[in-house]
Amino acid sequence: MQLGHPLIETPFQYRNCCWFCQEPAAKYFSFPQVNNFIVNCIHPSLSLYCCNECYVPANKSKASSIWLVFKEVKSYLIKKYQKDLAIGVNWTQEELANSQFENGNFEGFQRSAWFMFEVAKKRVNFNGWPLVIDGLNIEELKWEVKESFIFDGIEYPSIDDAILHYAQAFFIPEDYFKEVVVNVGSTKFSYAVRFCRLLIGTTPNERKAALKNLLDG
Repeated sequence: MQLGHPLIETPFQYRNCCWFCQEPAAKYFSFPQVNNFIVNCIHPSLSLYCCNECYVPANKSKASSIWLVFKEVKSYLIKKYQKDLAIGVNWTQEELANSQFENGNFEGFQRSAWFMFEVAKKRVNFNGWPLVIDGLNIEELKWEVKESFIFDGIEYPSIDDAILHYAQAFFIPEDYFKEVVVNVGSTKFSYAVRFCRLLIGTTPNERKAALKNLLDG
């Protein structure tokens, strides 16, 4: 593992863990990178532990701070493990246990599905640990990062990530779902999901009329 900048201090319980997702670390990620010229980086240069999977989006990022890189990595994980996260949307642990998939084509799914969901959820929800370099805590510089969005036990980097995830999980047109959320408000996200699910298979004109009726009512 190549170390490009000072290594952040790591709490004992997270030794050798990826700062992005808590999986076992395989290398260092240094920020800013040599080929990523950032004129006004708001924090000191640093290196942190990273797993091979999170290193891929982190290394491609052109973000201006490590916290914005963090957001991009989380978006990457949500997209990559969309099917695993969707298990928690469509099932409960009890429903899977009582699904009667034994001895059928879905027996393997029944055994591993909830475990895979919990692993993906844990990785997406992990928030790293405070960034401290040579005794200097730089967490107060985190001001430019947009607030995350938490829904149904999953912490999304932004509400746009949540919209994309649910649009894909339920085959809802993303632009339409976003329009509904904007109109009803993010606090009624679950209502927006239920409303859009009722319109699956409808035409664009039918969806437009349904939204108009919703807003007029």
